[in-house]
Amino acid sequence: MRNKVSVGEYLAFLSIKYEVDPDTLFYALISAGENSESTCGDLSIRCRSKMQDKTVLLITKGSKVVAQFPIPKSFLLERSNPIRNFRKTELLRRYLNKKNKGSFHIRDLRNGMKQVNLKAKVLEVAKPVLVFTRFGNYASVANALLTDETGTIKLCLWNQQMSSIFVGATVKIENARVSTFRGEKQLRIGKNGTLSVVKE
Repeated sequence: MRNKVSVGEYLAFLSIKYEVDPDTLFYALISAGENSESTCGDLSIRCRSKMQDKTVLLITKGSKVVAQFPIPKSFLLERSNPIRNFRKTELLRRYLNKKNKGSFHIRDLRNGMKQVNLKAKVLEVAKPVLVFTRFGNYASVANALLTDETGTIKLCLWNQQMSSIFVGATVKIENARVSTFRGEKQLRIGKNGTLSVVKE
């Protein structure tokens, strides 16, 4: 993967793969450049050499080599953490999707995503509203507010979907998609999607 992406994106990939906070990783890289070595969670970072405009860093986990690469000194001098911004790229979303087999946290959801699997708790279920659909019939629709440890999102419920969940329930959603309605992100479960209550 390293040869296909920028340093920032590669470091963002490592922060996700090894479950390290991007800010902690960024400051550990700076510390290794200044003090020869540093630690970041289970990772050890060592400065192997310094050139005029690059620093070569070795990252290990125990006795296993995770990565060794040159990092531009200008990257380490950035005021805002560039690793955090790179965590939002499409490549890393695809990696997360593959790693989690489609299972996401709410903070990872972006408009347009499909085949999303999610486990969350129901905070609220709004009162249903009767709407006239584009198919020429009436349907009941309501929004449920879902939460996990990373955030909240609305789930759009149609007809019988409403009777399958309740406030306080933990639900498992499979094969949903993320869309935007009136500027707000929401989950939708289509014909191929499923919604079920998880027994605690």
